[in-house]
Amino acid sequence: MLATKHQNTIDAAVKANHERTFYSHYPEHPKAYGEEAHAKGVQSYQQLLNKPFKQLMQTGETGWTGEEVSPYTQEVLGVTYPTFAVGDLVKQATEASHAWGRTSVAQRAGVLTETLERIKDYFFDIANATMHTTGQSFMMSFQASGPHANDRALEAIATGYHELQRYPPELEWEKPMGKFSIRLKKTFRAIPKGVGVVIGCSTFPVWNTLPGMYANLITGNPVIVKPHPRAILPIAIAVSAIQQVLQENGHDPLLCQLAPDSTEHLIAKKLAEHPDVKLIDYTGSSAFGNYVESLPGKTVFTEKAGVNSVLLDSVKDLDPVIQNLAFSVSLYSGQMCTAPQNFFIPEAGIATAAGQVSFNEVVQRFRDAIVALANNPKMGAGTLGALQNENTLLRAQEAQQLGGKVVLAGTAVNNEEFSKARVFAPTIIEVSSADTNIYEKELFGPVVLIVKTKDTAHTIQLAKQMAQKHGAITCAAYTTDAATKEKIADEMNSVFTPVSFNLTGFIWVNQHAAFSDFHVSGGNPAGNASFTNQEFIIKRFVWVGNRELIE
Repeated sequence: MLATKHQNTIDAAVKANHERTFYSHYPEHPKAYGEEAHAKGVQSYQQLLNKPFKQLMQTGETGWTGEEVSPYTQEVLGVTYPTFAVGDLVKQATEASHAWGRTSVAQRAGVLTETLERIKDYFFDIANATMHTTGQSFMMSFQASGPHANDRALEAIATGYHELQRYPPELEWEKPMGKFSIRLKKTFRAIPKGVGVVIGCSTFPVWNTLPGMYANLITGNPVIVKPHPRAILPIAIAVSAIQQVLQENGHDPLLCQLAPDSTEHLIAKKLAEHPDVKLIDYTGSSAFGNYVESLPGKTVFTEKAGVNSVLLDSVKDLDPVIQNLAFSVSLYSGQMCTAPQNFFIPEAGIATAAGQVSFNEVVQRFRDAIVALANNPKMGAGTLGALQNENTLLRAQEAQQLGGKVVLAGTAVNNEEFSKARVFAPTIIEVSSADTNIYEKELFGPVVLIVKTKDTAHTIQLAKQMAQKHGAITCAAYTTDAATKEKIADEMNSVFTPVSFNLTGFIWVNQHAAFSDFHVSGGNPAGNASFTNQEFIIKRFVWVGNRELIE
C-alpha cells in the first residue's frame, strides 16, 4: 500500500515543515541521479520534438496546438498538444473527483508521493524541456523544474496531510445535565471545494505550478492545469507521469488534466469563469491576477508582479556584497519574480570597515562586477540564461529610454554553445528619488535601477512605499548596525515583505527553500497566497460537522 510505502517520507516532510530547518527529499545536483541520466534525458527530450504529445490519458480532443520556440536555438520545438472543450474538462474533473474526495488523506498522500517519485524519473526530460521553453540554463532548469519543484509539491502534500487530520473524524460527545447526560455521536468531515484550475507562467512552468496542483489534490479536489502556450512541454511531462500513477493505482487519471491552448485562442478566462470551477491558482501579470481575484464565488491564490528592493546602508567588506548582488541581478537575466530591481543607495555612500565608500564608487564597482560576470566565458551566458520571449528583450533594449543616467547599456552576449541564443546583459539606470514614474513599476528582465536617496531613513521610507503600493516578494538589506537592521525589518515586515540581511557567497535573495522559506507572503499586492503556509491548504476545503443523538 502506497500510504505505508511513503509514510516515512510524509512524516519527515511534516516534521521539516514544522521545524523549518534545512530539508530536501530530492537531491538538487544532477549527479545524484546517475552518470547516464543526463544523456538519456537529452535523448528522451529530443524524441518528443516535432510530433504530437500522446503521453496524456485524455481523450475527446477538439484539435491540436503548439507554438513553443527555444530561446537558445530560435527553432520551433514542433510538439503539438491536444486541446479540449472547457465544458468537457470541467465535467470530467467533476466526475473524477467523487471517489477521490472520499479517499482517506493517508491514501491520497501515499498516491501523490508516488507520483512525485514517478516525476523524478523524468527530471532530465523536464529539465531539457524547461531549458528550451523558458531560457533557463540547464542547471537552473534541472533544479527548479526537478528537485526544487518536487520538494515544493511534497511540502504541499505534507501540509495538507497535517491539516486534514487536525480534528478527529468521529467521537462520542457527552454533556452532563445533572441526573442525565446528552450523548451525541459527532463526525467531522473535510469537504473539498470543487474543481481547481492552475494557470501556469512561461518562466517557471513547473516550479510555480506543482504547489497549487498538489494542494488541490491532497485536499480531495481535481485539478485542471492550464499552462502558458509558450511553455507547455515541461508540465505536460509531469502531468502525464501523474496520470500514469493515478491509473496504475485504481484512481481516475482525469483527476489531473492538462488544458493546453494557444495565444490565438486562450481559454484561461473561460476556465476561470466556469461556474463549477471553485479554486484558481495563478502566476503572472498583475493585470490578469487582479481580474482573477475579482471573480465572485472563487477561492483564488495569486502570485503577481512586485517591485523588489535592495537597501544598502553599511557593510563590513563591499567586494563580496557587490559580487553577490551582481550575480543576483544577472541570474536568469532578472526573469525571476524574486530578482532585485531597485537599489536604494544614500547620496553619501555606504560605510565599510575600510572607511566610507562614495555613492559613485559603489555604483561603478557594481557596474564593473556585472560587466565582468557577463563577459566571463565560463559564467556569463550560463548565469544569464536566455530571454524567454521577444517582449522581454524589447523591454531590455528600450530601458535606456526610461530616463535617468545610463550607467550600463545592456548588450547582447554570445553563448558559445548556442550561437542564436537570445542573451542580453543587464542595463543599469541611475535615477533620483523623485523619479517615481521610473522605479515604481516592475521592469521584468535584465533592468536594474539605482535610486539615490538622502540617507538610510529615506531609503527605508521609499522601499516600504514601493512594497505597500506595488508589492514585493523579496527585499535584500545590508547593514552592520543593529538598530538599523531592526528598523528595516520592522518597516518592511509591516508591509508584509520578508528581508534577507547581509547575504554574501553562495546564497542569493532570489532563492527560496522549500520547507523553510515562505514564497510570497500573501500580504501585499505582489500576491495573495504563500507557498506553503496553512492558508494555502485550508482554503481548499471546508470542515463540516454532523451530529447524531445516541439513545
